Amino acid sequence: MKLLLIEDEQELAESIQSYLNNNEFVCERVSSLSAATEKILLYEYDTILLDLMLPDGNGFTILEELKRQNKTEGVIILSAKETLETRIEGFNLGADDYLIKPFHLSELLVRIQALIRRKQFSGNNKIVFNEIEIDLMSKVVKINNISLEITKKEIDLLLYLIGNKGRVLSKSAIAEHLSGDMADMMDNHDFVYAHIKNLKKKLKNAGCKKYIKAIYGLGYKWDDD
Repeated sequence: MKLLLIEDEQELAESIQSYLNNNEFVCERVSSLSAATEKILLYEYDTILLDLMLPDGNGFTILEELKRQNKTEGVIILSAKETLETRIEGFNLGADDYLIKPFHLSELLVRIQALIRRKQFSGNNKIVFNEIEIDLMSKVVKINNISLEITKKEIDLLLYLIGNKGRVLSKSAIAEHLSGDMADMMDNHDFVYAHIKNLKKKLKNAGCKKYIKAIYGLGYKWDDD
């Protein structure tokens, strides 16, 4: 899962980024309104963590920009402001959750996981798609009730495909989801093909139907037709 952290307190930002990366997220970090605006214009994220007090403006501007672009990313506000008016304004502008500083990183993790479940999987801890069952908490994948040996990247890829069922995903979009902005520094995205190939093979060998379809010249999509 791919996150964007917008936070200008360097020590806090580094702590959050390190914690989330160690918990199987791809977390990118920016420290200004201008950098954040550029990121959300160019990329898509599963969740955005938004500080309100930024050196070059108010974080509410990001919520307004997301709405203007018709973006659907989940947003958790991270703020030292604890006024009712600030909370209400944030929710009215489209924020999904509000966490007061200081907070425990474990609580932030739980809130991110809950938001992703609500946004992408109707709040469920277990995703069931025909013969496939994915436990989001334990990261266990079963095919016809038999556990599948699968890597963390492959689980993330599987969730990304299912969460975007019927939608064509380009190789660059998949690369960004799996690797964050590191994908921009790569000469090619051949690793996406490798992950797709391995995932398809494991699903097929486990008796799974062929859901991953290659769309020539465009990318891949998850389809049960």
